[in-house]
Amino acid sequence: MGVKRRLQSGGTLLGFLAQILTILSTATNYWIRYPGGHSGLWQECNGGICSNIPCQTMLAVAGACMVLAACSAVVGLVMGLRILYHEGDSRGQTMSGTFFLCGLLLLIALTGYTVKNAWKNDVFFSWSYFSGWLALPFSILAGNLDSGKRVEETALSTPLPTDSPSPSQGLPSTLRSRLPHTRQDRP
Repeated sequence: MGVKRRLQSGGTLLGFLAQILTILSTATNYWIRYPGGHSGLWQECNGGICSNIPCQTMLAVAGACMVLAACSAVVGLVMGLRILYHEGDSRGQTMSGTFFLCGLLLLIALTGYTVKNAWKNDVFFSWSYFSGWLALPFSILAGNLDSGKRVEETALSTPLPTDSPSPSQGLPSTLRSRLPHTRQDRP
């Protein structure tokens, strides 16, 4: 298995983790906690009774971006698996773009939600929110690792020196020439 193939496998695995974390973050309602309850993108629970949150612009934008991020992660994962199992398929750049799109949508959603709730008193961000932030670097790294074309081109374009001695071969002679003559040099 070559370097390109291993990077693409690692990128697909990171894309899978990003997809799981994005779906988990989007579907659960533990984005923030406050005394007496918790809230997410879709529901608010107070005293054990959950109800739908009325439509607010920032929550609607965050929810839409999270759903679109989850969809682009699914598309990226399907493309990643297709590339891994069909070696001649050259859609690495497109798959890379879908994971970068997923990361951008996650960034928009999470930043908007943070701006909306960061100034509230007695509000603490919870595990659903943090799993969304954890999905962000996974999706960006998946997009970076899945574009194996650059790695292959770099490896092929770097010439290996064949005629010149390696730096470690010249080191002992350099050191010997700088040492003062001692008994070891005499016959």
